[in-house]
Amino acid sequence: MRKTLVFAATGLIATPAMAGELTVTVEIPRLKVAEYHKPYVAIWIETADGKAVSNLDVWYDIDLKGKEAGTKWLPDLRTWWRKSGRTLAMPANGISGPTQGPGSYTLKFPEGARPLGKLAPGAYKLQIEAAREVGGRELLSLPFQWPAKGTRTASAKGQSELGAVTLTVKP
Repeated sequence: MRKTLVFAATGLIATPAMAGELTVTVEIPRLKVAEYHKPYVAIWIETADGKAVSNLDVWYDIDLKGKEAGTKWLPDLRTWWRKSGRTLAMPANGISGPTQGPGSYTLKFPEGARPLGKLAPGAYKLQIEAAREVGGRELLSLPFQWPAKGTRTASAKGQSELGAVTLTVKP
């Protein structure tokens, strides 16, 4: 007697496990200044009490080498630098990227994948800091709960170095 197993009707084999995701949209405003340099930007996650738990992205001048290497000005991202930047060897795999000019940038960070990894359930803050040579520095903070119960969105708007920033958290 021959037995045949049928899985196609259940759809259980081909369906991946549901995972959460963070989507961050960052706007770099166009500034009318005499000497413009693209900003350095750090994006990371902190616990509600301020402990850094995950670096998501760091934009800096990765092509600048030698004595005046692009890493020289990373400490200008003062908050990020004190919390976790000074302990990283740059370029850091998966989070380092070149500076970006004015425009809007959308970044997706799926749960379980680098650089987000696995977050324990709890209250967190998405931190975004920008600093520009011959310019200013700005830090925005967007609180969120993980995992989200349904899709949640938070937003903030900077005054100088950052434009609109939006965080969407999906369960």
